[in-house]
Amino acid sequence: MSIEDENTAIVRTAFEAWHACKGRSTDCWTNVMADQVNFRSLADGREDLAFTEERKSKAEVLQYLAGLNEMFEMLHYTNDYYVAQNDRVVAVGSTSWKKRGTDNSFDTPKVDIIRLENGKIVEFSEYYDTAMIQAIAAS
Repeated sequence: MSIEDENTAIVRTAFEAWHACKGRSTDCWTNVMADQVNFRSLADGREDLAFTEERKSKAEVLQYLAGLNEMFEMLHYTNDYYVAQNDRVVAVGSTSWKKRGTDNSFDTPKVDIIRLENGKIVEFSEYYDTAMIQAIAAS
């Protein structure tokens, strides 16, 4: 099996578990994340989305995930494609979340660019419709 196939399998398994548990468990990420990881979200800590600020460790990523789950409830996380080259995997799909305590939800295209070393995620950058999510967060 090539490094691309191995890395894609790691990422695909984590995302499938993330969707299956609807974000209620972080084990799917902590099991495949290095202790030192550069995690970047497109919103980058913008108003009403402070939890999205850049994270540098597994412990800080857990804070991000806690903030995400405190504000939103996952409806789905679906990846349609995985593209891998060398140590990077790109996941392309969509995700939908509902703001807790409201009927407000969003569905956005999503692209994640992930770099792995020795089977562990060391970089994770996520791209999505920040304007839509910020509007729902502020509602």
